[in-house]
Amino acid sequence: MRQLPFVFLSLLASCMALSSAQAQQLAGTLDKVKASGSITVAYRESSIPFSYLDDKGQPTGFGWEICGRIVDEVKKATGRADLKVSTQAVTSQNRIPLLQNGTIDIECGSTTNNSERGKQVDFAINYFYTGTRFLVKAGAPIKGVDDLAGKKVVTTTGTTNMLVLRKLNNERKQPFELIGAKDHAESALLVQQGRADAFGMDDILLYGLRASAANPADFAVVGEPIQVEPYAIMLRKDDPAFKKLVDGTLTGLMKSGEFERLYKKWFQSPIPPKGINLNAPMSRELQDNLKALSDKPAL
Repeated sequence: MRQLPFVFLSLLASCMALSSAQAQQLAGTLDKVKASGSITVAYRESSIPFSYLDDKGQPTGFGWEICGRIVDEVKKATGRADLKVSTQAVTSQNRIPLLQNGTIDIECGSTTNNSERGKQVDFAINYFYTGTRFLVKAGAPIKGVDDLAGKKVVTTTGTTNMLVLRKLNNERKQPFELIGAKDHAESALLVQQGRADAFGMDDILLYGLRASAANPADFAVVGEPIQVEPYAIMLRKDDPAFKKLVDGTLTGLMKSGEFERLYKKWFQSPIPPKGINLNAPMSRELQDNLKALSDKPAL
């Protein structure tokens, strides 16, 4: 019998391994979890208040608590009351690859649900909406975009907000002066020192910066959101059974009023570890989605 070439055998082994991995993915997250007795939940280390580390180094937050409710439903669906819950910190760079390769099973953070990411992963029902708004000194005559003509507006270099504001400025007949700062802290400092009139950034980050200031009452977050984007819990693509469970859990929370209670807990009450209150009201878009239950992405 003729011996098969080594290269052919290696290729065959690779194909078999790939087929096995694909079969496991096709089986779905619930089957994977039931067979292994374990689910891995991903969190962000500093995405306040969605998921972040508390003073004991443990994950906490709005998204993290909701994912806890999802895990409870997974236990029921799989019949695994003994389900082991493993945790995994992720970053903006590795969260999608780790979900795709099976290292994590669900990501609970501040990930924007957009069309480009939708080619790689799936998203649950949108559970937060953010948009570019402005941090100004309290009492400033700036209430929105129309009041920025001739003013100095700062944003953080390298962010999508810089692109949004640059595009907005190019479309205006009375432009503002757009400048960049190295980070969010420097941007806020320029407003505090009067070297900039407004700081344009995701509104939830502005609420966090205001709340952590020495005197939060010195600042206000103003304006209608520009280019509103949804945040959503991230799931593996083409796993309808798991998405149905996750969406069902969120639907139950939203219809029962429990979601609004959790929102008040994390966005409008003192939160650990420093007892800061973001004082972030629920956006109109999120209020609407408590009824629409949409997973529609940003463009």
